[in-house]
Amino acid sequence: MRIVDLRSDTVTLPTPEMRRAMYEAELGDDVYGEDPTVNRLEAMTAELLGKEAVLFLLSGTMGNLVGILAQTRRGDEIIVGKNSHIFLNEVAGCAALGGVQPRTIPDHNGILAPEAVEAAVRGANVHYPRSSLVCIENTHNRAGGAVWELDQIHAVADVAHRRGLRLHMDGARVFNAAVALGVPVREVVAPVDSVTFCFSKGLACPVGSMLCGSRDYIAEARRYRKMVGGGLRQAGVLAAAGIVALERMVERLAEDHANARLLAEGLAALPGLCLDPRRVRTNIVSYDIVREDMDAAAFLAALAQHGIKAGAQGPRRVRMVTHYGITEDDVHYTVHCAEKVLRG
Repeated sequence: MRIVDLRSDTVTLPTPEMRRAMYEAELGDDVYGEDPTVNRLEAMTAELLGKEAVLFLLSGTMGNLVGILAQTRRGDEIIVGKNSHIFLNEVAGCAALGGVQPRTIPDHNGILAPEAVEAAVRGANVHYPRSSLVCIENTHNRAGGAVWELDQIHAVADVAHRRGLRLHMDGARVFNAAVALGVPVREVVAPVDSVTFCFSKGLACPVGSMLCGSRDYIAEARRYRKMVGGGLRQAGVLAAAGIVALERMVERLAEDHANARLLAEGLAALPGLCLDPRRVRTNIVSYDIVREDMDAAAFLAALAQHGIKAGAQGPRRVRMVTHYGITEDDVHYTVHCAEKVLRG
């Protein structure tokens, strides 16, 4: 059976060039700072994002956890969107391991309004936790890959910094944001104090994420990475794929965006589905099943009979993600199969 796996861009397989680079990587012990391939990747990333220092980690969840722990203390409060990945999908790590309380605010289409951030900052009061960090997500997963405009990031950064808070970006797909905006990624992350991004999503690496920020901050984050069990040894075998990704895989994200828009346009024309293709700017297509006799589980089960894999974000909400390995023909096939399912 033909398989089209649209569950996530995490299902990507490394390119042949990545596999060769991993096999041939020059290695050392990263805990001692002696892995030349990791060192090269961290230096490349720092230059690309315009940050002083960078730390290689195993996952985006680890990156966000370490990134938060390194700039908060127990009893602090962080301000996050109510639909953010940090709040919904990271096992309450900052609360369980860091003693840090999340305070959620609305994130309309994935975006935090500056006035909502301002209103959430705690005043000086012995009864209150200390507000120390604002976290934003770019692109925003549950908002269908929504992209923050540069002026929106600056507006929230201005509020945070004026009130004495730092700003962290969960940039798991920040290169998708940069490609969608048509600007260098360093412009997207310039206003933030810290940012994570994933190699293992659209960039097609098997493992790896980065945490970026100031030199002192990354030195502290390195301690927390060790604390949560992330001290790595011959990690160059993983970092080698990241080097290839930065050199070869960033610009091709535009293909994923084009395929996602094509998918959205095809699905929007089908009876029983509700979505606006104009809102699809990156590689995530989220939509609702509006037929009374069918929910997301039934729709996905029927698609699976045709080899189409996707995910549910709610009882009637479906998510499909384009990525390396998904072709334009796969998109047409998916729309064709969806039409068959919906027309019975």
